[in-house]
Amino acid sequence: MATMQHLISGAAELGLTLNQGQLDRFQTYYEELTDWNRRINLTSITGFEDVQLKHFLDSLTLVMTLERQGDARFIDVGAGAGLPGLPLKIILPVIKLVLLESRRKKAAFLSHLVDELGFSDVEVVASRAEEAAHLGHFRESFDVVLSRAVAPLPALVELALPFVRTGGVFIAQKKGGIDAEVEGAARAIKLLGGRLREVKAVDLKELSGDRRLVIIDKISPTPEAYPRRPGMPKKRPIS
Repeated sequence: MATMQHLISGAAELGLTLNQGQLDRFQTYYEELTDWNRRINLTSITGFEDVQLKHFLDSLTLVMTLERQGDARFIDVGAGAGLPGLPLKIILPVIKLVLLESRRKKAAFLSHLVDELGFSDVEVVASRAEEAAHLGHFRESFDVVLSRAVAPLPALVELALPFVRTGGVFIAQKKGGIDAEVEGAARAIKLLGGRLREVKAVDLKELSGDRRLVIIDKISPTPEAYPRRPGMPKKRPIS
């Protein structure tokens, strides 16, 4: 069996040493991802090396921003194939994780994958963010909210910040030139109770491309009217 040397090397750049149990879980993840991808569209990236780097390692770069871990509550908004939430859960097993995914087939994959990985404290929720964010047990109740490749930042802020407790943080993974996107999200960030802390460059020799982590602190409650009804944040983003 091929080894995950690229993931091991990249993780070492982040100060992470992956044990055999973690590597076994990443191997299971890869096998289940590529198997299910033959039946439902989970990802266009399926090569062994590419999945290690562009999916798993890319997800792990979030450790560059995490100050508090412990038993913190995380939610991955628009989890898709489980990225970045599940790779983080593999290396930070004590965190509590919710995977929020509106598409039923992808949610079914996530439920199966969570079982295969042996996690009993990961919850898969098949719902749109605009609806789940108004539920009492989810609204403003998470320490860390994550999102990767879901929407432009002005819309994404409205989808994600309502889940963050005051004092928590929202981290969005982005690629390419995003200055205009960040500037365009300024009003939404302020209106929904956030404050931009930093746009952090990801500089790893194992990863190509212009990767950024947009870090937004939650400093005050989100007005009850937000997020608006399904579809509105993307159709008419706050600007």
